[in-house]
Amino acid sequence: MQIIECPRDAMQGIHEFIPTQTKIEYLNKLLKVGFHTLDFGSFVSPKAIPQLKDTSEVLRGLDLGDSRSKLLAIIANYRGATNAVAYDEISVLGYPLSISETFQQRNTNKSISAALEDVSRIAALCNKNNKEFVVYISMAFGNPYNDPYSIDYLEQFTDVLTTLGVDVISLSDTIGIARPEQIKSIFSLFSNAYPEINFGVHLHSTKETASEKVKAALKAGCERFDGAILGYGGCPMAKDELVGNIDTRVIIEEANSSCGAKPTLNMDAFIEAESFASHDVFGKYH
Repeated sequence: MQIIECPRDAMQGIHEFIPTQTKIEYLNKLLKVGFHTLDFGSFVSPKAIPQLKDTSEVLRGLDLGDSRSKLLAIIANYRGATNAVAYDEISVLGYPLSISETFQQRNTNKSISAALEDVSRIAALCNKNNKEFVVYISMAFGNPYNDPYSIDYLEQFTDVLTTLGVDVISLSDTIGIARPEQIKSIFSLFSNAYPEINFGVHLHSTKETASEKVKAALKAGCERFDGAILGYGGCPMAKDELVGNIDTRVIIEEANSSCGAKPTLNMDAFIEAESFASHDVFGKYH
């Protein structure tokens, strides 16, 4: 099972600047847990996401020697991708592609057609530099803007991504509106229709509905989950009120109680990272 821990997503909406050394200390604790991937930072405009302006400096402070976790960096254009691929330590690039025209403009200040051009160029760049490329299809379960949405529309985007050579896609519920039965049906449909694609889910949720959403994805056969310790986070470009990520602990507990693949993690290190997050990161900065 692949658990992708997303401290970048959890921190990006916090208004107070989290000191670089605090980020480094937190990420180094997460690197000891054994997550499949750590979504640690972003090469985007510091004006857009000022909290992540120190990504390069943070990267220099990470202790990767004994960690099995891959480092993932989010990029929103080709320039950011060229910056990211220059670092040997970064194994994975992630690109936010929305099927909502409104949200694509809000999130990356460009149209969907321009974003797809980015995806094409970045996919080729990743292939040339031996980097994994993940595309997050945001608003994959609907949108609040009355933009077009249907399963057929989502399938059209997936068809385009397969032709561009993308083989890892994360179906993303950016604002936490997905229903469990919707998660189960969409994931089952797409994983069966595109067996060559490694599909995952990046779900946002309130605490009350997080478990049932994870259960739905597990029942559909999902083995790639994004989470964030304590359920913090949310996209500041989506709505005024952030809907947090799925708490990583919920994913671990639901996976352990299922009959599928179970995560192999250092739970002592997880508890230490969880405590640090509570007291020194999210409990301190707002």
